[in-house]
Order: sequence, then structure tokens, then C-alpha cells
Amino acid sequence: MEILAIEGLTKNFYLHNLGKTIKSCRDIGFTLHEGEFIGIVGRSGAGKSSILKCINRTYLPLQGTIVYNSQAFGPIDLAQADERQMLQLRRYEIGYVAQFLNVMPRTTAKEHVMSALLEIGVAAGEAERRAKEMLDYFRLQEELWDIYPQTFSGGERLRLNLAHAMVKRPRLMLLDEPTASLDNKTKVLVKDILQQLKEEKTSMLGIFHDLEFMEGVCDKVFNMSEGSFA
Repeated sequence: MEILAIEGLTKNFYLHNLGKTIKSCRDIGFTLHEGEFIGIVGRSGAGKSSILKCINRTYLPLQGTIVYNSQAFGPIDLAQADERQMLQLRRYEIGYVAQFLNVMPRTTAKEHVMSALLEIGVAAGEAERRAKEMLDYFRLQEELWDIYPQTFSGGERLRLNLAHAMVKRPRLMLLDEPTASLDNKTKVLVKDILQQLKEEKTSMLGIFHDLEFMEGVCDKVFNMSEGSFA
């Protein structure tokens, strides 16, 4: 089943202070099927992250269509979806692993992972149990669970991001450099859980610089250069 179909996706940024337009990605098109993993590689600044952020609607595309076959609304163009629809899709169906941690103030690491489950109606006790399992899986030491993660190292923050996104087992997972700042042992854990998600029919789109990590995980790889696929 086709879960995502992108056609003609283009995103630019206008720098008002300089009166200049920066072209990020242009005329991007591909399809993603259920349980498939597509990887995108390319140098920094090639426009890879803009594709993920347009799908997640952190960025509003300049043009193009992003048709997602959702459970809530059926086929929906994410480029045209309203904020209410996007909030529901992000909450229940789409997971996003960013390079940088974004946590509500005065929220502990455990509470951050639990929040992903509580907002979709999982009971508090079950949410806590599953959050602890995920934190333990990603080898975040138990003494860190009740600490505010602003003090965490880069690798610890990324592991917390992974735990928060993956604890829900979303239908569509967007991964922006999910292995950056991670040691080799943790990379193996990430690879294993991505394989599990694929077996559970989660569809994934990921950006990587670690080409060795991608071997055996990605079904297709697109090489991006100067805003378009090479």
C-alpha cells in the first residue's frame, strides 16, 4: 500500500534583510509504501531536512503535493492540511526524530517520553511502564529519568528524542540524522528498533551521513545535490 506520494515539492526561503531568495529543495518527487524505508543522503545544505520538515509541516512548501494516506482523514495533501488536522496526525500517526531536543520546561526525561503516550489516551500507569522500557532500551541511566534533560549531553538528548518518537510506534516515521552524536553500541540499538518498526509496517523516511549504518536498513536511497535528487 502506498502511504506517501510526493510530487513537485519545492521550498525556498526569503531573507528579508538581504532581499535574497535561498533555494532549499525543488521538484522533489517519490513514493513511500507501507513498511518501506527510504534514505536520503547528500552534503550539508543540500535541502534534505527541508523535505522532512515540509512533510511534518514545520515548513510550508512553496509548491507541490504531499499526499499521505492517513487513518484519520484518508488521503490528505499535507501541503494543504489545516493546523487541526496536522496536530492530530502528528499526535497519532506521524513521528519525527529531530537532531535537537525540544522539551517543555520543567519536564523530566521520563515525563517527556510518557507525554507522547498520555496525549493519545494511554493510561498513566501503562504510559509510565512503556516509557521506562524505552528509556532502558536506549540505555539512558535510571538516575537520569527524573532529571530535566537540558543538562544532558548531545548523545543523551538524541537518545531521548528517539525514545519519545518511537514509544508510540507511529505509522510514518521521519528521522533527521537519528545516529548523530551516538556511539557505535547505541547505533546498533537504533538499527534494531528500526528493523522492528519495519516488521510492524511502520513506513520511514530518514536522512543519514552514516552510509554504513544504512546498509540493510533502507530499501531505497536517494542522493540529493543542490536541492534535487541526483
